[in-house]
Amino acid sequence: MSTINKEEIQKFSNLAEEWWDVNGKFKPLHMFNPIRIEYITEKIKHHFSIKKNKHKCLDNLKILDIGCGGGLISEPLARLGGLVTGIDASEKNIKIAKLHSKKNNLDIRYLNSSPEQMDDKDKFDVILNLEIVEHVNDVNLYIESCSRLIKKNGIMFTATLNRTFSSYLKAIVGAEYILKWLPIGTHDWNKFVKPEELEKILYSKQFSTIELKGLEYNLLTSKWKRTDNLSVNYIICSFKN
Repeated sequence: MSTINKEEIQKFSNLAEEWWDVNGKFKPLHMFNPIRIEYITEKIKHHFSIKKNKHKCLDNLKILDIGCGGGLISEPLARLGGLVTGIDASEKNIKIAKLHSKKNNLDIRYLNSSPEQMDDKDKFDVILNLEIVEHVNDVNLYIESCSRLIKKNGIMFTATLNRTFSSYLKAIVGAEYILKWLPIGTHDWNKFVKPEELEKILYSKQFSTIELKGLEYNLLTSKWKRTDNLSVNYIICSFKN
């Protein structure tokens, strides 16, 4: 059994050269990154009672970034002191990520792999599933694989898109067809997951929700903010029982 959807992987492999172009095809992720990093670091520090506010605040925690792409999240977290492993089913993405981290003198372990292919003896304090579950073949198997790879009381972030009329209008019609932020066909609305569906799967794999928040884009300020509105983008912060 595999979570890898070859068509989805090919989409992102075709764009691999553009990962670090802030005005390229991944511009939305570059815009999205500040609020994601802020939220992730805030929750990690609170969960593990880290008092440090200095540069290396992640305190050598083992972090697994699944579907790491070119390393847009892996690199900032490594700079903050995390011991980061980035995995991606696209070999081309991993090559780009390795090259970019080497240029920036960052010690990040990058592997061309999917979570179910990882050795479950290699357990992590933190797992990141950011904009991944809407692209995998089997969400149950995917979360089960994450459950194998995380330490007891480890913290996991699962960010995805809700399956609503609003998400169809904003994430597909708006982002792909009108604003041209993403290549047409990046998302399949039928693969979006409702929060209650995802929480049910997480609970069945021994995860408990810490917080469920929406992430909303403001066209006037060109910035993302946290919100209680879960109708489009949302993130579940959970821990392993």
